[in-house]
Amino acid sequence: MLVQTGVSCKWTSDSQQFLLEHFDTIHDSPSQIYHSALPFSPSSSWLRKCYSMEVSQVFRVVKGLASEWRTCSRTVLLDGSPKTLSYGNSTVAVGLQSGDIAILDAITGSQSAILSGHRYWVMSLAFSPGGTSLVSGSCDETVKLWDMQTGGVVKTFSGHTDWICSVSISSDCTRIASGSYDRTIHLWDIQTGECRHVIKQQGTVDYVSFSPTDPGHFIFISESKVQQWDINGQQTGPTYDSSHIAFSPDSTQFALCNRTVVTVQNSNSGVVAAKFHVADGKIKHCCFSPDGRLVAAAASRIIYVWDVASSNPHLIETFVGHAIDISSLVFSPSYLISASGDQSVRFWQTSVMSKVYIQNGPGFIPPGLASIESVGLQAGDGIAITSDSARVVKIWDILTGLCKSSFQTPAEGKTWRDAQLIDGRLILIHYKDWKIHIWDAEKSELLQILDVSWCRGIRISGDRSKLFCLRGETIQAWDMWTWEPAGEVELESADLFLDPICPDGSKVWV
Repeated sequence: MLVQTGVSCKWTSDSQQFLLEHFDTIHDSPSQIYHSALPFSPSSSWLRKCYSMEVSQVFRVVKGLASEWRTCSRTVLLDGSPKTLSYGNSTVAVGLQSGDIAILDAITGSQSAILSGHRYWVMSLAFSPGGTSLVSGSCDETVKLWDMQTGGVVKTFSGHTDWICSVSISSDCTRIASGSYDRTIHLWDIQTGECRHVIKQQGTVDYVSFSPTDPGHFIFISESKVQQWDINGQQTGPTYDSSHIAFSPDSTQFALCNRTVVTVQNSNSGVVAAKFHVADGKIKHCCFSPDGRLVAAAASRIIYVWDVASSNPHLIETFVGHAIDISSLVFSPSYLISASGDQSVRFWQTSVMSKVYIQNGPGFIPPGLASIESVGLQAGDGIAITSDSARVVKIWDILTGLCKSSFQTPAEGKTWRDAQLIDGRLILIHYKDWKIHIWDAEKSELLQILDVSWCRGIRISGDRSKLFCLRGETIQAWDMWTWEPAGEVELESADLFLDPICPDGSKVWV
């Protein structure tokens, strides 16, 4: 995922836009790349220009073709109106009017699951800090805790007597806070499922959130007043006028929404860092980008994005596209994501985020002292595997760019030319001495070394069940679990090489 400047940078950016814009078409029928995707790509598209011959042989769009890619990279249509969004661990959760929760991939927008359990509209969602759990609040007056691995309900919390407007989970994952139309805030013990405190207010509790840094404090909004309390029901800080509040990822700043004004303030001193105005509509939602550089706000059907990190904070972009008022807004590492009553979720790419994304890639790998000798991408598993000249093998999360594991391989192996992670085992292939090293990726222990001398090609099958080895005029197949021979085929010629891709465990191309 390391991208250079110039042509490579342009190719990466254009390819990303191309795939997202035509994701559904390509997913349903890859052959439509030439029949639908390329012909309808903008005239300035690098891919369209590169494959102009293929486009001309199909048909031409003579009128209405866009000149540039749209700022909205992806529009996902849903079966129902979304009320709320939440982002966590490469996933977007969408609360629907039906009571269902749609789970979308944060990069492609593809739907991976539907969580069913609520009877009415899901009004609020909140991921746990690690993204392994999801909390939901509904008009059916219940709060549910979901396991994101199984998609099942862990606990249901009952006690409110009216619609639940907002939910939050503490940073230490021990408590859930819920605010309701019944003018109360309930603090729930996750382990026991019991309600520890009920805090009564004079009006509807429209918003509640635990402090990002202190699980013993929370913030709530009632009657357009922002208040800070501790979990024992005591007010601990000043009160602000606002209908919505959002904190920066490092909690050093917060943004307040008050009608047509967004005010960004320092969390410790309360000093106003910036103040922004919108022309039309009442601001209902705002959020910070993951790096804290941007603040986005939704007013009616329009999204405004400001740069708050510069010496002169200013408006950098305005997004228009939803047909009905925006109901929720959230940032992911790559996109600004919005939900609307028009039954759609849209993925917007700001110019600032686009530049960072292109330069670093979604899985930016920081450079080290040793040069990278090989990179293996397992997109389906969300990882990349690198080996460097110092014989260090690392497994990276391609979305966050974080190194998941790293270990030193033996000096005798020198550098690796191929690596794959298969069911917890790291398969390293060195083409110089034709040896295969098999490692336990969790324990960083060497399990086995296979000598495949005199090979002219080694390939792992697409289903990861077999390893094919070309020796002389013979192709040998090895079982990837037992490493016992699984088949052998004699060829008529020795002047053959294995194809780079072996589709499955039963066929191989030469």
